[in-house]
Amino acid sequence: MDIDLKEFNLTTSDSGPYGIDVAQDGKVWFTQHKANKISCMNKNGEIQEFTVPTNDAQVMCLIVSSSGDIWFTEYSANKIGKLAPSGVFAEYPLPHKNSAPYGITEGLNGDIWFTQLNGNRIGKLTMDGDIYEYDLPTKGSFPSIITLGSDYALWFTENQNNMIGRMTDTGELTEYPLPTQKAGPVGITSGNDGALWFVEIMGNKIGRITTAGEVSEYKLPTTNARPHAIIAGEGHELWFTEWASNQIGRMTNDRSIFEYQIQTENAEPHGIAYDKGGFIWFALQCNKIGRLKLGK
Repeated sequence: MDIDLKEFNLTTSDSGPYGIDVAQDGKVWFTQHKANKISCMNKNGEIQEFTVPTNDAQVMCLIVSSSGDIWFTEYSANKIGKLAPSGVFAEYPLPHKNSAPYGITEGLNGDIWFTQLNGNRIGKLTMDGDIYEYDLPTKGSFPSIITLGSDYALWFTENQNNMIGRMTDTGELTEYPLPTQKAGPVGITSGNDGALWFVEIMGNKIGRITTAGEVSEYKLPTTNARPHAIIAGEGHELWFTEWASNQIGRMTNDRSIFEYQIQTENAEPHGIAYDKGGFIWFALQCNKIGRLKLGK
């Protein structure tokens, strides 16, 4: 099978690309946490950059909402940010200091949900700009990535508590322990099979949890690959970044796992996204955006 793998250099040096998502119009949006910018790339590789109003905000994860707005977390600035397609920013300070917002997703009714690494909370920002927070019962659980499940609940990883969390729109919490001890779950996504899929950065596995809480795990071929982010692709395929092994991973419908080497050495892949054209996009800390597509 042919592999079309390309890397795009960024205009700002050492910018630290991290979170990434694809809009309905095909533009690829990503954060640059070192450069303090939100940027987008069109199909021709042309890049636009927008500087975040708060200095040294350390922008991390990012989503393109159903309305077309770009929402992102400001880890150091303790804010949730929004960038309209027109280029206008809005920022929403969090109620508690040093909450360290990190993962972000869109929930029901256009609400924006996010995790707080230091705050040990799950947050919700409504369309009216109101913020609700829900404390997690275990201190230091380090809630990381969050996504909307097929059951319309919010699912998230608890990196230091070795659990997958489920929260309803009203804040009702259920937690599911993982079979592998100290697995360190990070990325999570809603699969096209109706289940939630996640990566274990320390367990070196891909995990699957049904909406009923049944967990399955699949070991990666490469030892100590450090999988970081995961996204659903075509059909029941899953794509994920392997931070330590410098690879992009793919799990097929029959649960087979394939790995594709990134061209630049020590590229440090983090966020990953899928577009309708079948392209896989990923953010590389080496100051590049990567694109991969499988041939026939």
